[in-house]
Amino acid sequence: MTNQKQDKNVLGTPLTPCSFDPLTGYYRDGCCTTDALDRGSHTVCAIITDQFLNYSKLRGNDLITPRPEVNFPGLKAGDQWCLCVSRWEEAAVAGCAPLVRLESTHEASLNVVTLELLKAFEASV
Repeated sequence: MTNQKQDKNVLGTPLTPCSFDPLTGYYRDGCCTTDALDRGSHTVCAIITDQFLNYSKLRGNDLITPRPEVNFPGLKAGDQWCLCVSRWEEAAVAGCAPLVRLESTHEASLNVVTLELLKAFEASV
């Protein structure tokens, strides 16, 4: 597991937690931390929408149905969750990406998407 105190966000400042309720992150530590074990790169802290949930389900990733066996609570609109950066980018191209919290989005996201694209979806604080 990575040390969230050393991880940076896409703005170059310390990564802040995304959500503790529901408890998110690849490591279920509340942060969008990542490392080589996180093959999906769950690095984008998003504010989930019904539109995104329906899109993701149509693409084969049901984020609505709880799956307790893998510590997944199921999501609803308004939840904050660490999404795979590639799925978020795919949703952005399709016109249904959720807003993001830049301060909680891991800098590794920039290996896939630009800061400009992320800023276009920045949630107001």
